[in-house]
Amino acid sequence: MSAKKGDTVTLDYEGKFEDGTIFDSSKHGDHSHPLTFVIGEGQVIPGFDKAVEGMKIDQEKEFKILPEDGYGDYNKELIKEIPRKVLPEDQIPEKGMTLIMSTPDGQQIPTVITEVDDKKIIIDLNHPLAGKKLIFKVKLLKVE
Repeated sequence: MSAKKGDTVTLDYEGKFEDGTIFDSSKHGDHSHPLTFVIGEGQVIPGFDKAVEGMKIDQEKEFKILPEDGYGDYNKELIKEIPRKVLPEDQIPEKGMTLIMSTPDGQQIPTVITEVDDKKIIIDLNHPLAGKKLIFKVKLLKVE
């Protein structure tokens, strides 16, 4: 049975960058946390959806996802300056710190602080994997 659009699939995966650095895996130490999603429902990035479609149970596959089928290109317009005073006084912002921002519709998005001074904070609203080529190795475990 091949996985097709609308099927719920479960798989083990390992994601790495082109330099071989692993950024995510379903196997954490001695534990395995397989990924389950519905093909074509937008629950994973488009390139991942496309690559898994057509796979058979127990099949292993390695594939590369370019930014346009992943988290998009890095967008310099998503670098924003915000006043330091918008943070609670007891929160000390530091470069590299992640802040959770709320959009007007209530959606929460993570942002990374890239610069801090006494009056302002520079944040990056790009997804941390934006602009990166991703390599995944997957093994399909189940199709429902």
